[in-house]
Amino acid sequence: MSARRLLIFGGIALIAGGMLFGDIFAVFVLHQNGGRTGEALLAATRAVAAQDSSGVKEAFARIGGLLEDHGTKLDAHAHMIGAGYLALLLSLLQPYVAFSFRSRKILAQLFVAGGLLLPLGIFLIHYIGLAYSPFPVIGWASVLADSAGVLLIAVLVGEACGLWRYFRGARADGAEPVLPPDNGWESRMLLAGGTVLILLGFLYGAWYAGLDLYEHEAREKTILSAMLKAAGSGGYAAQAVADYGGLQAEKAVDIAAHSHVIEFGLLAILLSFIQPFVFLGSYWKRFWVKLLLAGSIILPVFVLLEIRLGLIAGGIADIGGFMVLIALMGMLAGVLRYSGALDAQEGNAR
Repeated sequence: MSARRLLIFGGIALIAGGMLFGDIFAVFVLHQNGGRTGEALLAATRAVAAQDSSGVKEAFARIGGLLEDHGTKLDAHAHMIGAGYLALLLSLLQPYVAFSFRSRKILAQLFVAGGLLLPLGIFLIHYIGLAYSPFPVIGWASVLADSAGVLLIAVLVGEACGLWRYFRGARADGAEPVLPPDNGWESRMLLAGGTVLILLGFLYGAWYAGLDLYEHEAREKTILSAMLKAAGSGGYAAQAVADYGGLQAEKAVDIAAHSHVIEFGLLAILLSFIQPFVFLGSYWKRFWVKLLLAGSIILPVFVLLEIRLGLIAGGIADIGGFMVLIALMGMLAGVLRYSGALDAQEGNAR
């Protein structure tokens, strides 16, 4: 397996793994975590009313732990997908990296390894903490994540050096051929669909920033002030906490819909360039493209509708994410079946 094919395979696998983890996180952790955070915040307001300083500290310690649990899982999900995007981008640059076949492959292997270890380290931060760590504030999981990040940076520096050598006129034996022009239906549909998705994401982000962002910030200040004033009244405090949770849910679905539709657009554009490596029949290649683009629309739309429709919209959004995941797995199977014709300079995979 050449460096390019390794990066394509590893990139799609990282994206699929990150999406699978995100679906599991959304179903089994996200909503339960939010409920426990609300309970801890209500306990903090009651402790304030009772002038119980130790109770306040304990409640906010619980909130901090829940936020760390939420944040590390979210970051692991995002970093794994981000590493996959970057791997696909690097795969397109391999013909212009003026290193030997072996050196390029080592760099690709190191990048895929770093893309796996970085989210793994982030995920373990909440569970390992500072146990058995020789450092006062950094645990072993953080060391693993930081080391993987340094590894990724080193690989990127190496790839940049290879590009610099290429543009200085250096060439390497066993250089990978430039991808041939691909005007097939699959590539054109992915490129056009990805562009439209990114445009929709930008337009929605501008709409949210212009109409809702400042209103959400003002409501947040008002609710927090009411929460402190109502600390002595259990009923009013509970209502303020519920209002605060509802506001955070509104902000979360707006931001998630905006970011997911843009990410899916970037994914579609990157996948459009690697279709020559998807060694499948025309019917299946088109089927996976349609499934991916359909899921890319269904997920953000029904994420937005979660506030109005509740769990029904959340379930449909999860189905949309699962559609994208299945499409990625289908393309991954095509990459595994790839004949190597491009690497052997014998033409496109048929």
